Amino acid sequence: MQTTRALLPEPARRFAAWCVVLLLAAGVAAVGIWLCIFFQTAVTPVLLAILGTALLGPLYRRLLGMKVRKALAAALTVVAVVAVVGGATYIVVLALIESGSQIVDSLRQAAEDIAKHFGAAGTSLDDLAANAEGLLKRFGGTAASGVISGLSVVGEMMATAVLALLLIFFFLKDGDRAAGALRSLAPRATGDLVEAMARRAFEAVEGYMRGTTFVALVDAVIIGAGLLVLDVPGAVGLAALVFVTAYIPYLGAFLSGAVAVLVALADRGFAIALWVLGIVLAVQVLEGNVLQPFVQSKTVQMHPAAVMLAITAGASVAGILGMLLAVPLTAAATGILGELRSRYEVPRDAPPEGTAAAPEGTA
Repeated sequence: MQTTRALLPEPARRFAAWCVVLLLAAGVAAVGIWLCIFFQTAVTPVLLAILGTALLGPLYRRLLGMKVRKALAAALTVVAVVAVVGGATYIVVLALIESGSQIVDSLRQAAEDIAKHFGAAGTSLDDLAANAEGLLKRFGGTAASGVISGLSVVGEMMATAVLALLLIFFFLKDGDRAAGALRSLAPRATGDLVEAMARRAFEAVEGYMRGTTFVALVDAVIIGAGLLVLDVPGAVGLAALVFVTAYIPYLGAFLSGAVAVLVALADRGFAIALWVLGIVLAVQVLEGNVLQPFVQSKTVQMHPAAVMLAITAGASVAGILGMLLAVPLTAAATGILGELRSRYEVPRDAPPEGTAAAPEGTA
């Protein structure tokens, strides 16, 4: 009997199969991203609500442990987040308004000082500061002349915030029904897998949000205290900037630290700027070697390269909002891949498929 000869060898066929799988996955991801961008008005509140639910879950569960009814516990949690976020926003905005002009003046002075010593590089910084001031003035004039456009943007932001809060309430109150809903939507054979992947993804996002908030608070408190001790102008505003930018890993710390050092250089001199640089670097070392490993030990660990690529991709897709959402979504995807790997990965000591394991006691 004549055997048919394969057109391609086995390694080539495997390579082609993997190429097809990767192309299909890339196509599905591209369509999903396009749909999210097209329906961003509806998708953005949902994503923000998921992040808020992940962050507020422990408070909600503690209220349930105190025998508070689900609806009341969810409502109290939403009220608490409105009070905390509203108060924090007021403090941050007030601090930035009070010290914003002082920070800008210090940055201008730093640019002039650098221009005296480094020539073109410092001149570029000075030009950048001047252009930024001009752009801000023009932006202010445009905003003043386009009141309707400004009101439209503010109205859209308010609607997004209100919708996100309502979704947080329902996600907290009816979160236990999510598993049943996923099971009803998924085919019977994959119900357990879909539920496990969803739980793993949410646990990853929950751990990331709690950990990032804790790290941001520690960074802001330590750097803010150091700036106050060194009598750097705008210390409270700079600490607020550190806290906000900490939600953008690596890049946010670099930007806020650079601003703090430049302000100290302009207003307090080279020696104080070195002290501020030392404080910022010490905080980053503490974060990278103590805080982040401790926080990520119970959640999904992500390589810094993957985090940077996720931030870059998020910024190219949705700007600042994309940068904020990129890492949590990457953590969720990493959690799903981890669940799939734990279920389908073949142990290294397992016998090859189609062969029987040797009985005990045989060579």
